[in-house]
Amino acid sequence: MKQITISDIDGFAVGQAQDTVGGSGCTVILCEQGCSAGVDVRGGGPATRETDLLHPINMVQKIHAVCLSGGSAFGLAAAQGVVRYLEERNCGHDMGFVKVPIVCGASLFDLAVADAKCRPDEQMGYQACLNRSNTIKEGNFGAGTGASVGKLMGMAHAMKSGIGVYGVQVNDLQVAAIVAVNACGNVVDEANGEQLAGILMGREICSTEAMMMKHLEKQLPSGNTTIGCIVTNAKLDKAQCTKISGIAHNGYARAIRPVHTMSDGDTIFVMANGKIEVQPDIVGVLATDCMAKAINRAVKCASSAYGLKAWKDVVKE
Repeated sequence: MKQITISDIDGFAVGQAQDTVGGSGCTVILCEQGCSAGVDVRGGGPATRETDLLHPINMVQKIHAVCLSGGSAFGLAAAQGVVRYLEERNCGHDMGFVKVPIVCGASLFDLAVADAKCRPDEQMGYQACLNRSNTIKEGNFGAGTGASVGKLMGMAHAMKSGIGVYGVQVNDLQVAAIVAVNACGNVVDEANGEQLAGILMGREICSTEAMMMKHLEKQLPSGNTTIGCIVTNAKLDKAQCTKISGIAHNGYARAIRPVHTMSDGDTIFVMANGKIEVQPDIVGVLATDCMAKAINRAVKCASSAYGLKAWKDVVKE
């Protein structure tokens, strides 16, 4: 088993754009030739685009991109820039006289971090596509620009998070995860449960779950959501991609506590290029592990910003 990134998987590319002053951005996973896809939405407050299309009973069998963005519902506009980019390159679902790019997406809420008027728009989505690169920047980039975690006791006690990537190759099978972590809860080490980021009280990172038990009447703060995507070269149909996206939520559960709350819109997409015949459950096992590790990387690669401390600065104190 060796570590890889998304750009190592044939046919896929990642591009990002952000406004570091305004505190928001978007991340685009492109597959211009089209790929099978699925989605599973577990959080109670999602902002999504074209998720119904991914239901296995529906007509379209391939998508061409997933757009992950900040900006809450406003940020879904970034996907239109991805559509424009793909149409210019004659990519899309062939309708005979026109090709319609199929771009799915999800947004997280980062409007309370810096400038609430800063939202990913069509131009930012287009720019993210132009910025496609083999090197995927982690931390305060793309959809992770304004991401934060541990908000139960208010933003004054929250910590900075970001976007993370992790992938593996087993023989010819490749599986990778990318995730922007903006959870209401804490992020813990997926291997040993150690608190990595969350409610920061002085120098101590306090468990959100434990704090909830002390404040039973306290409402969870609105404005969260962790959004991610599994990318693989496995041969999977829409139904199998949908199942894998559900399994990959185990990675969320391994690294985020609590997860899938009513104030999170936690969503995972799966994109598969169909190159390698494999037992789908093997993909599920690897997807879960990659997602959990990508969540940890999103925290460990983040830098302090917008008055929020990051893991790398807290551990130095």
